[in-house]
Amino acid sequence: MDDTPQRPPSGHPHEPHQPAAEGGLSTRLNWLRAGVLGANDGIVSTAGLVVGVAGATSSSTALLAAALAGLLAGALSMASGEYVSVSAQRDSERAALAVEERELAEQPDAELRELTGLLAQRGLTEEVAREVAEQLTAQDALSAHARVELGIDPEQISNPWHAAGASCLAFTVGALLPLLAIVLPPVALRVPVTVVAVLCALMITGWVGARLGDSPVRPSVLRNVAGGGLAMAITYAAGSLIGRSGI
Repeated sequence: MDDTPQRPPSGHPHEPHQPAAEGGLSTRLNWLRAGVLGANDGIVSTAGLVVGVAGATSSSTALLAAALAGLLAGALSMASGEYVSVSAQRDSERAALAVEERELAEQPDAELRELTGLLAQRGLTEEVAREVAEQLTAQDALSAHARVELGIDPEQISNPWHAAGASCLAFTVGALLPLLAIVLPPVALRVPVTVVAVLCALMITGWVGARLGDSPVRPSVLRNVAGGGLAMAITYAAGSLIGRSGI
């Protein structure tokens, strides 16, 4: 078999052969980062939509309809996309585990040698690698091969319904900010209030995302704010042109 660790397609790879506590923490951080990104998407996409509509009309009904439509469409799109993605990942992981389980039943000696070789590649001596492989196999052969060979934790296979619900919720929470900011203030203050509120929120999500990813905070915040600000500027300009043209 190919001894190169396989990566799940969703972009959130499992760390092979790590302690359970560390793996659980890594999984929680991945979910938290995904939640921050989902909220960020909700903020930017809904803000761009409502600011664009505000550039074309001052109708509160039109703004509310646009904001709600953007929130619902975005949240459902995020949920369905995440469901499909995680379902594909889960199916792939289950298929790989089934193959590994069959090979362990049909050729246990060959699988033990393979596990020994993989552990030796990580810096263990041949004798120690053999001893560790034997102990891991005696404890839970499938779990040992899944972690070391495939990079899969059988106890932490993602649930697509959980992923879909989390993505939907994160997007909705993010989208509520520009929705409320555009419909609650007086007409003259709608766009300024929305822009300020959105940029402040993007600063926060940029900071949180950087801290969770152990990356520099300043570039992350600046990129986030610049991207959101540019999106609102472009959509507002487009909406203003349409509003003036009378289309």
